[in-house]
Amino acid sequence: MSLMIRWGRGIALAAALGALAGCSSMRSADRLFGLVTPYRVEVVQGNVVTQEMAEAVQPGMSRAQVRDILGSPLLTDIFHEDRWDYIFTIRRRGTEPQQRRVTAWFEGERLVRLEAPPLPSEREFVDSIDTFKKPRREPKLALTEEERRALPAPRPVPPEEAAPPAAPRSYPPLEPSAGG
Repeated sequence: MSLMIRWGRGIALAAALGALAGCSSMRSADRLFGLVTPYRVEVVQGNVVTQEMAEAVQPGMSRAQVRDILGSPLLTDIFHEDRWDYIFTIRRRGTEPQQRRVTAWFEGERLVRLEAPPLPSEREFVDSIDTFKKPRREPKLALTEEERRALPAPRPVPPEEAAPPAAPRSYPPLEPSAGG
């Protein structure tokens, strides 16, 4: 019996060491046992400010006008009332994480300047977070002369036959006739 217990302990110890060795050889935390990919929450925080939005904001605009274009700032501080911070971060699976900070400076109620790093256009931003990378093809709107000649000739349209006469009515019309 003691031999069986020793063999059982030896097998259990070997299995435990094998499991620990397997844990250290995992290449990435993205895959569990090489088969299952755990769900990762997509994190989007703040306001997306694009190049077009930043260009629409001009010095001298009121706070309300800036808010209409850029949205409500993510950070406002009672100790720095002349500053609004628009911070944007996104972590999306299959794309590079992004972080941007745009600062609007005011004097009283008027915008003095907008500090921003180089911002992407709307199209560039959408392309940067698009995980369904498909080649973009512009739709073809016209045929070339060669393609037109290759089309089959249209069939002649048969002349329309006269409709059969309507069945006589056995009920009075809904509208009164013009003559009476």
